Amino acid sequence: MSVADSSPPLEILVREPGGFVIWNGPPFTNNQPSIKLDKVPCTSAKFSDDGSKLMVIKSESAISIYDCKTLKEIKSFESPNVLAAALSPCGTYLQTFQKASSPQEKNVTLWKTETGESVYALSQKNMTKATWPTIRFSADEAVASRMATNELQFFDVADFSKGVVHKIRVPGVASAELSNNPGSHVAAFVPESKGMPGSVQIYACAPDSSNEPIARRSFFRCSSVQQHWNNGSTGLLVVAQADVDKTNQSYYGETKLYYLTLDGTHDGLVSLRKEGPVHDVQWSYSGKEFAVVYGFMPAMATIFDKKCKPLLQLGEGPYNTIRWNPKGRFILVAGYGNLPGEMAFWDYVEKKQLGTTKAEWSVTSEWSPNGRYFMTATTAPRLQVDNGIKIFHYNGKSLFKKKFDKLYQVDWKADSPDKFGDIEELIKSVGSLKVESKPQGQGSKPVNPPVQKKPAAYQPPHAKAKAAKEAELFGGSPSASAEMSKNALKNKKKREKQKEKKAAEAGSAANGAD
Repeated sequence: MSVADSSPPLEILVREPGGFVIWNGPPFTNNQPSIKLDKVPCTSAKFSDDGSKLMVIKSESAISIYDCKTLKEIKSFESPNVLAAALSPCGTYLQTFQKASSPQEKNVTLWKTETGESVYALSQKNMTKATWPTIRFSADEAVASRMATNELQFFDVADFSKGVVHKIRVPGVASAELSNNPGSHVAAFVPESKGMPGSVQIYACAPDSSNEPIARRSFFRCSSVQQHWNNGSTGLLVVAQADVDKTNQSYYGETKLYYLTLDGTHDGLVSLRKEGPVHDVQWSYSGKEFAVVYGFMPAMATIFDKKCKPLLQLGEGPYNTIRWNPKGRFILVAGYGNLPGEMAFWDYVEKKQLGTTKAEWSVTSEWSPNGRYFMTATTAPRLQVDNGIKIFHYNGKSLFKKKFDKLYQVDWKADSPDKFGDIEELIKSVGSLKVESKPQGQGSKPVNPPVQKKPAAYQPPHAKAKAAKEAELFGGSPSASAEMSKNALKNKKKREKQKEKKAAEAGSAANGAD
């Protein structure tokens, strides 16, 4: 059996105003995706991190859980005034946040998705990006923790009825990031206060471990941080953000990149070759390398090893995004948002660029779980026009495009990269595919794609009139720099007719004189 046959199929969730559908992923038959699950009305939908469950919010009081293997609804929850909901990484638990009717009401509930029973409940006044989900799980759901006032709390995953079984006191903690695989450590951020510097502190999660931090890094002028654990939970990247740049080089403040290791081999700044903000950072799937996009435009992209030594320069360009292929071989650097959407695909093993292309106005972008395809999407409400999906091969060649009147969400169904074959075998399987083309019947005409005209630069009316006058005096066409307006073209034709009329009258007068 070939690798392509033994690998699990790819699936894509597409949500429009009427609800969501599930597509069969590429390769497509006749270059069009087939529908695996017909449209389901909803206001939101989200896969679990391992792709085993699908959470569908159908209204403010109704949430359904689907089994992704059968795409059948396995459990429905009725919970009034739900403001947010989240699945645990393996889909074992559903967490809901409800609008509280009184301060004493327990408005955060943890449910078992298989049985529908409530296993834990607590009270929380408000919800922010830093505090939701309230209870956080490691990737294997072996560890569950919660950030509370001045402390980190841990639960017994086997029995939530025991409540909090372990605490780590961290005065002033503002955000925390639990390591994913394994969930052995937690990183806590404490902002600066009363002249004391801010800090990131790493603690062990085990109940019998010391409450003293294993690693710690302090810094001034830091209002918020982004924390990125690697696979293996041996290193932590911290992007420290300051609201004000004292050098006045950036309106958006100042960012620094720090790297902390559990063994103490590194604890400090990552040395970057160019001044400016840190736009994006991502670990490889192996957890042995990380890639950074940084610096004032044109930004620079560099891959580092775990000792912060540069391994590969990915060039400079209008970039602010980096996406590492799940199989670890291919890397994409791109510029989205207010940048023109340029994308460069690199082969990390061969240390070479595979191709470049463009995906303007992209809001979301991600590799497929098997690492063969890259998908971008323009979605509402971020952009209300030109909504659509684009899918590319790993080398940047276009595979599929589709436009929508309104598109809210596009996601690959998550899956472990280990379930797919090596990328080298997958590339060979792609090369061995034969595309059958049907012969054109009588009377059929080949469809030539319309040539898109590059829009001309804006010219004020007086400049257009001047260009038309110069063209009339010196010859040539004013459309060399910009297209002639309709009025100018109309006036030009009138002048030409008048010249022809005068020439004809002069000729007839000369003939009469003879």
